[in-house]
Amino acid sequence: MGKSKTVNLTSGNVWKTLLLYCLPLFGSALVQQLYSLVDLLVVGNFAKEGALAVDAIGNATVIINILLAFALGANGGCSVVVARHFGENDFKKVRETVNTSLISASVLCAAIMALGFGLGNVSLSALGVHGNYFDDCLEYLYIYIGSLPFVFLYNLGCGICSALGDSKTPFIFLAISSVMNVGLDICFVYLLHWDVAGAAWATFISQAVSCALTLFVLMRKVRSIKSEEKPKAFDKRLLKELTVASVPIILQQSFVSVGNFFVNRCINGLDERGDATTGFTTAFKVVVVATMSVVAMSNGFSNFASQNRAAGQYGRVRKGFWIMQLYAMAITLVFVATFVSCPEFLTRLFIQQDKLNDIALGYSVQYLKIVSCFLPVVSVKIVSDSAVRGCGGNLGFTVSTFTDLLLRVILVYILVACGWGFSGVCWSWAIGWSISAFIASGFWALMVKKLKKEQTRADLADKEVTDSVPNVDIN
Repeated sequence: MGKSKTVNLTSGNVWKTLLLYCLPLFGSALVQQLYSLVDLLVVGNFAKEGALAVDAIGNATVIINILLAFALGANGGCSVVVARHFGENDFKKVRETVNTSLISASVLCAAIMALGFGLGNVSLSALGVHGNYFDDCLEYLYIYIGSLPFVFLYNLGCGICSALGDSKTPFIFLAISSVMNVGLDICFVYLLHWDVAGAAWATFISQAVSCALTLFVLMRKVRSIKSEEKPKAFDKRLLKELTVASVPIILQQSFVSVGNFFVNRCINGLDERGDATTGFTTAFKVVVVATMSVVAMSNGFSNFASQNRAAGQYGRVRKGFWIMQLYAMAITLVFVATFVSCPEFLTRLFIQQDKLNDIALGYSVQYLKIVSCFLPVVSVKIVSDSAVRGCGGNLGFTVSTFTDLLLRVILVYILVACGWGFSGVCWSWAIGWSISAFIASGFWALMVKKLKKEQTRADLADKEVTDSVPNVDIN
């Protein structure tokens, strides 16, 4: 496979560096979202009860996302810490961070799996899952929980590779895995008629393959990083550093997932047939493709900011922020144009006409038309959050995310209770995104002031060193 490489993000043209570094991350997110979309497409078109199968996957995913919050937190926290020490050229700490992350993530994964298996049944009941697809939903949930070790280690490996400047390798392996996922989906659901369980097993096997490939390259990459001293297998101080960096991301993902739990519960209660759930699940998964793509690119900027701040390149951080906003906005506008122009086509793509009634279709179209228009707004929030997090501003990152979640959950229940119905669900997203984007931008403005002060102190320190050097007259 060739020699594993690491890339320093603290030099070179900022426009080009960010583009080449973040494009594979964008591609990875896009491909990763296809996992769930292919499940939805194949199950919605080929399962015996397409709409009910979609509801089963949609509700199971709400619980899965709560569990995945810890995997994503470990990934994001580890990548920021690795990028920081890599930017400082402290290669011993880089290797120790990787070792500590792998061990602690494995222990965390085991605990999360035990929690998931123990509370899966109760969680779906609390979510208000209807009895006619409860068993399928539970089966999908349990199979996915069984795949969590692969999910944890794959995400951790991707985060470490990205922190070391290699965003291409995880994308290549994920693309291979996704092709496999599509083939297995068709085989298990369409040919073998395993329905919802078939989609779950296809994802399980595909994630196992991508995990194995990523870890193989990661081990080679880490071994290629030489340090004068032998790195420790586990370091308590680095565990604390990782925890501080990971907890805000875990809280963010947990806030969002728990919020979606209550939102789904509210939607499940809008009608007995589950039309609102079908429409929401389909449209939500389509919109998530856009938001998660921007999140992935912005996570790359977190690594860029972390490396450059550690190296004292404060100007590159500030310049990179505006460049990343432009890149994210351009991609977001493409998604907006696509979603708004053909919402019916996107909905029908995932559920056959004879399995989709006009009411569920109307819900999906309404969500896509309203929420999609606010994707540029949430793009500003996502990039601002990632920039603040990459510079160590975990409090601001957490506050803006919690505000977004809290507003959406409260507004869903208020607007639905006031007679807005499903449109209240759509507008709660729009309003929550708008307010939290304003807050996130404010925290970035505060971080810019902090970076300028650090730059001033660094310049003064350099000047003092220069002034202390005596002038020697060689004449």
